[in-house]
Amino acid sequence: MNTATRDYPAGDLRVSDADRDRALRELSEAFEAGRITGGEFDQRSQQALCARTGEELTVLLADLPHNRAGAEASVPCRARRALAAWMVAGTSAAAATSLAAVAVSNALSHPAPRHYDRQLAQQVLAHLGLKVTLPPPPPAPGFDWVGTITPAAIAVLLVAVIIVALRVARTSCRPAR
Repeated sequence: MNTATRDYPAGDLRVSDADRDRALRELSEAFEAGRITGGEFDQRSQQALCARTGEELTVLLADLPHNRAGAEASVPCRARRALAAWMVAGTSAAAATSLAAVAVSNALSHPAPRHYDRQLAQQVLAHLGLKVTLPPPPPAPGFDWVGTITPAAIAVLLVAVIIVALRVARTSCRPAR
């Protein structure tokens, strides 16, 4: 490969630290993509750190594709991230739907309030000779607030999870820049 392809200094011109770092990045991407073994990566990395000229760096990378190792290595990662996001969104949608159904069911199926006759209770207590102040009647006898509000609140939170997961899925599917 010629030096112009990799943009390292031509021939015997000296390289900079930035050039060595770029070569190490390319080697790392090639290792992550499975193009070179761990031993090759270690050996070539040492040579890249000791390289003085552009030719020495170019020789280390001559058998590796230019700018392809990183793109090919990152595509499966993006695909896995998108798949995971869609799975989270689907699972959350199923859970949110069932929890919303539980909340609606609890809200609609509460038993009719029992009759609470304060006067009758006071007469019975007075007949027995007891002077007791009766507590106020319950606000909504038989209505299950916890069983209604909790699943509804969790369903709303799951909708927020779905929105975040779908945004992650969309950004994961975009091509790398």
